[in-house]
Amino acid sequence: MQNRISSFPPIINADSKILILGSIPGVKSLEKQQYYGHPQNKFWKIIFELFNEEFTEGYTEKINVLKKHHIALWDVIDSCERKGSLDSEIKNEEANQIPELLQEYPNIQAIFCNGGKSYKNLQKMLGKDSIIPFYLLPSTSPLHTISFEKKLEEWKRILEFV
Repeated sequence: MQNRISSFPPIINADSKILILGSIPGVKSLEKQQYYGHPQNKFWKIIFELFNEEFTEGYTEKINVLKKHHIALWDVIDSCERKGSLDSEIKNEEANQIPELLQEYPNIQAIFCNGGKSYKNLQKMLGKDSIIPFYLLPSTSPLHTISFEKKLEEWKRILEFV
């Protein structure tokens, strides 16, 4: 029997305009109890670069940068069984309550999915007639091997909404 893992609570407030959704935290993130805690994951580097913020390792400061730029963060999966950190290993998943979150926070204007798994799950959840537009961005995971520059270029789409 594999261990069941759970995602973190959403980082969101009434000022959030953009929701970024991952799939579910990897092993390193779960160990650290931090979103995108793997040192090779480029998520935080991309966020800081997009908003011309000086990079910091401090998790509280990272969260403050998200809030300052009206960005919310969550995962599409609430819990699942998974060996290792690969999305392809996810089994018996339970979804997070994304539609309810969007009702509770009506200021969300766009959703960006960090990788294919979150995008596919969100598509199933919201359907093609979603009132809120959602977009697929390249995964910031070190396993997604396109260059940092290419990832950053694609992630610039977020700037259209802030």
